[in-house]
Amino acid sequence: MSTDAPVSPARRKQVLRVVFISLLLDLISFTFILPLFPKLLEFYRNVETQSSGTVLARILYGLNAYKNSFSKPINDRYDIVLLGGALGSLFSLCQAIASPIIGTLSDRYGRRRALLWSMVGNIASVALWCAATDFRTFLASRVVGGLSEGNVQLALAIATDISSDEDRGKTMAMVGACFSIAFTFGPAMGAALAQVTSVAANPFATAAGVSLLLIVTETIYLYYALPETHLVEKPATSANSEKPAVEKRERTNSHTILNLTHFSFILFFSGMEFSLPFMTYDLFSYGSRQSGTMLGYIGLVASLLQGGVTRRMKPLQVVQLGVLSAAVAFLLLSKVTTERGLYAAVTLLAVTSSTVVTGLNSLSSFEAGAAERGEKLGNHRSFGQAGRALGPLIFCSLYWWAGRDVAYMVGGAGMIGVSALVFGGLRSPLALSKGKAATANGSAKKVA
Repeated sequence: MSTDAPVSPARRKQVLRVVFISLLLDLISFTFILPLFPKLLEFYRNVETQSSGTVLARILYGLNAYKNSFSKPINDRYDIVLLGGALGSLFSLCQAIASPIIGTLSDRYGRRRALLWSMVGNIASVALWCAATDFRTFLASRVVGGLSEGNVQLALAIATDISSDEDRGKTMAMVGACFSIAFTFGPAMGAALAQVTSVAANPFATAAGVSLLLIVTETIYLYYALPETHLVEKPATSANSEKPAVEKRERTNSHTILNLTHFSFILFFSGMEFSLPFMTYDLFSYGSRQSGTMLGYIGLVASLLQGGVTRRMKPLQVVQLGVLSAAVAFLLLSKVTTERGLYAAVTLLAVTSSTVVTGLNSLSSFEAGAAERGEKLGNHRSFGQAGRALGPLIFCSLYWWAGRDVAYMVGGAGMIGVSALVFGGLRSPLALSKGKAATANGSAKKVA
């Protein structure tokens, strides 16, 4: 049993600083590997596919059979991209399974303890990557990482524990800003470290080693600097003891609708994200440098928006803005023929990246009491990760079966459906309205 208790401004500032620094370290470490996937998987392919009995050889055989089923032939250049997408889907699937469990454990035993145990799993995952001289070990590192990664959802739960209803949107925007900053600088740092070869049997050991250093540093920092924000009362043992009152919270939005919205949005958006390199290569012959520049631009614009716009808007308005931007971006991408048109579309995608997930997380946090917050936010993240596991496979299949125009038009129609769900099914939280009314009444009394 736990209830929301007032948190002093100094205490809130201290905890938010710890959450921000630790999450930034975690996400920068996480994004190191993103630009390395093509060369990393190519390295394992060159080493292992000479034998048909290896795990990688069997996986590539299945992917090639899937690829050859398309009516439109897929260039062999995309073999590695498809393999990377399959690994991304596997990681997201593991996250979808683990997130509700991690959230429930944080409700039962406290956020700090759950986060530290999650960090142990993260350390094991990156340590396996450091030692991954074969693909099987690398695959194990991704599975362990997917099953243990709880930093994001627990950071959201901690931030919610210490924030008033009025400050909730600003706090969630701060967490979202960590993503944008990390995705702006992390991939570039990972690519630079990949140029340094310290272990011949694993050319990416340097990047993995620095990633491990960041994770270990984060764990030590959390151990000494993070206080417990979810104090769990021990159940009474006496037969005559009164049971603690269950916290009653007036709810505005159904968790089912919020989770369905999250799943639907991520399903379409992640599919588009994964297909974007295919499209830019086909239309403009983009290589890794041009793609990296484009992704860096998206991250930079998203960071600026989260710091200056998103944090000042109501959560529902944030979600509404983001889904409409995504719908327009999809329709633009279905017809784009110039780089100017491409960057107009990705600017809208940056708006979406800086708004929708942040706003949905905020809305979900309003509907959860202190004693169930970890579980509800874990379930919410699980639905999003399930969408991320399915989106790339479904959307890229449509892309190659029916072509770019049809794929992005279908994606745009799907995002219009998500917009209808947002505008028709979601409401601004009652707690937010009441909090503002109470603040206004208090100000009026002071003036009187």
